[in-house]
Amino acid sequence: MNPETLIAPAADVTLWGLFWQAHILVKAIMIGLTLASVWVWAIVIDKWILLGRTKRQMDRFEEVFWSGQSLEELYRSVSPRPSNPMATLFVAAMREWKRTYEGGARSLAGLTERIEKVMDVTIAREVDRLERQLLVLASVGSSGPFIGLLGTVWGIMTSFQAIAASKNTSLAVVAPGIAEALFATALGLVAAIPATIFYNKYVIEVNRQAQRLEGFADEFSAILSRQIDERT
Repeated sequence: MNPETLIAPAADVTLWGLFWQAHILVKAIMIGLTLASVWVWAIVIDKWILLGRTKRQMDRFEEVFWSGQSLEELYRSVSPRPSNPMATLFVAAMREWKRTYEGGARSLAGLTERIEKVMDVTIAREVDRLERQLLVLASVGSSGPFIGLLGTVWGIMTSFQAIAASKNTSLAVVAPGIAEALFATALGLVAAIPATIFYNKYVIEVNRQAQRLEGFADEFSAILSRQIDERT
């Protein structure tokens, strides 16, 4: 017997080779995790830009707001197109204020409460906009490892089936299935780790900006309340 026939053909253990040798279910898992990883990084970059731009715009607006410019002038300049959540909050409160006075209301009772409700609704809407797609990061971060684990279990099953079919426990028979299993696990972690890290980071940043909006709303509400008292 030729000794060469006892040597199992070398398996392709490159990443591309592992993908093509994998079972159709494992291939689907690998493709899904790869797409999830790309989606995660797209959201990460988009949120990084959005939150950074929002913070800078809020800084500039707050600087202008406290610069001594009159509320009417500031309202006329930003009302056509508010560029950040704080400006949107200011415009919503001023619009309610002007609607009351320009409507010729005989009583200002309840105006402060209405303005506070308008600002609360605006804050909730703006925070919801900032939080958009963070649920995707949370979902990938929590489910990615388990989906990869499914591929791992299936790859190990494939290895045992190969052992049973060939009645050979050599490394050449076992290694491809084990490598395939570990590859699926690695893809799950590659998708889940950045998703979890950036989800936690962005949740903290969104909460920080929400608290900043609530603080501005309280200060602006106090300013409007004083003006209401002066006019009554």
